[in-house]
Amino acid sequence: MTAESRAIAEFLAREEIRALPLRYARSIERRDAEAMVSLFVPHARFGEFGEGPEALERLMRETMAANVFAVILVANHLIDLDEDDHAHGEVWAHCFSQNRDDGFIEQLIKYEDRYERHAGEWRFLHRRHHLWYGIRHPRSPLDQPAARWPASQFGVGDLPLDDAEFTSWWEQIPR
Repeated sequence: MTAESRAIAEFLAREEIRALPLRYARSIERRDAEAMVSLFVPHARFGEFGEGPEALERLMRETMAANVFAVILVANHLIDLDEDDHAHGEVWAHCFSQNRDDGFIEQLIKYEDRYERHAGEWRFLHRRHHLWYGIRHPRSPLDQPAARWPASQFGVGDLPLDDAEFTSWWEQIPR
């Protein structure tokens, strides 16, 4: 392999890996267990939940059951290629979520990841979640009327109001 073709292969690997945390965040936001499963190798382990796709689906069901919504902003993704089919990296995430039990939560998270190329695609092999901080806010920013933008820049926007799960929760809030 020439130096140029090696550089291109490394660039393509990094780009494919860089998409994994973004797709992970989208899977959380959409509550899409099937999309989440597609991001991990079939032999990935999930602690007490076990190994494989069924374990990941169970983990998502149990940890996301009380979530009304969650949005994860991904930043500072560093990737090191170890060999042709293995890499590791770290990525920071700022998470905002509304939880039925705990209220509005903000978290700063550092993920330490291991990646593996499986069936020709890069996937997560392992994802370690390190919480830098978590804050339960005393008042949810979602506990306000609809903004109806462009009429107002303040209030709940159209994105959460288009989500049936969110709207069901939001309509029950006494105002």
